[in-house]
Amino acid sequence: MKIALLFDGPSALGKAADLSILETLEAIETVLLGARHQITRIAAQPDGRWVERMRRGKYDLVFNMCEGLDGVAALEPSVISALEVLGVPFTGSSSWTAALCLRKHVVNSFLERAGLPVPPFGMIRRGAPLPTVGFPAICKPSAEDASIGVEQRSVVRTTRALASRVAAMHERWNEILVQRYIDGREVNVGIVANSALPVAEIMFDGLPKKMWRIVSYRSKWIAGSDEDLGTVPVCPADLTEMLTEEIKQLALAAWRLVGGTGYGRVDLRIDSAGRPWILEVNANPDIAPDAGLARMANAAGVDFAALILTVCDEALDRHDTSVDERWALARQLSGIADDGDPAALQLLAVGER
Repeated sequence: MKIALLFDGPSALGKAADLSILETLEAIETVLLGARHQITRIAAQPDGRWVERMRRGKYDLVFNMCEGLDGVAALEPSVISALEVLGVPFTGSSSWTAALCLRKHVVNSFLERAGLPVPPFGMIRRGAPLPTVGFPAICKPSAEDASIGVEQRSVVRTTRALASRVAAMHERWNEILVQRYIDGREVNVGIVANSALPVAEIMFDGLPKKMWRIVSYRSKWIAGSDEDLGTVPVCPADLTEMLTEEIKQLALAAWRLVGGTGYGRVDLRIDSAGRPWILEVNANPDIAPDAGLARMANAAGVDFAALILTVCDEALDRHDTSVDERWALARQLSGIADDGDPAALQLLAVGER
């Protein structure tokens, strides 16, 4: 099978190359080559030439590793949209799901409307009044991922501190999410092929006492820092069977609500009363061999190779229905027989596009 590995070219190959992207690329490539697939690396570039290369390649599957383009998370859905237009099977979620999950205040509204537990939140643009969510509160860019813009100063206790933090963040971002900070345990639920993996927990015991118990940018990406060493993932989490099941069901409910496919991760907090709260739905989490998703899969007895092949199989199964079959079903559900009026069929076909 011909498989294209699509990745963020400028981030991986630029002057300040992100070596972690290349390491993940090589790990996935090794698995797929071992399964006797024909592999081609395609670097997504802002000039868009990669789209034509993808079209001409006639690939059976695209393993989409792009979490953005040139490091810009907002362009992640655009990359997926190009794959959808080409009609090629690809791993991961749709452009619609990726765009929804990327806008934190929008996905929170979805979850809250469905009755799922979300900490009180508000979104503030430049010049708008501060939202009222209670204190402590945490401030994040509304449309970033990878903990960009999240640091110890992101958590505030007073209106004055909130105003100061929001003003500082508005120098870079127009939309800021302000949310009630839940002081408690942080857990993650990985999802692969619509099944929840064992629950993982971030242990904050190693953080200096005066630090907020959060997963900041430094804890994720500055190896050896006090916040990195102080936030240790453990899987499976030491939770009761009942709480574990409740958390998994909440994660799956959120995942289905946003239309997630392929693989994802839902982050939650457990407050002092033992109640779980959904913090974030990640439609394209890091799938590196040493990242959280692979760690949770391993706890379920699924090694990295099996994880990658399962993700590929799910993508192929999801795209297995042909366009003709979809149109045939649409005709049937529109009350049009197979031998119906050609003009009506043509109008239906145009509508499908």
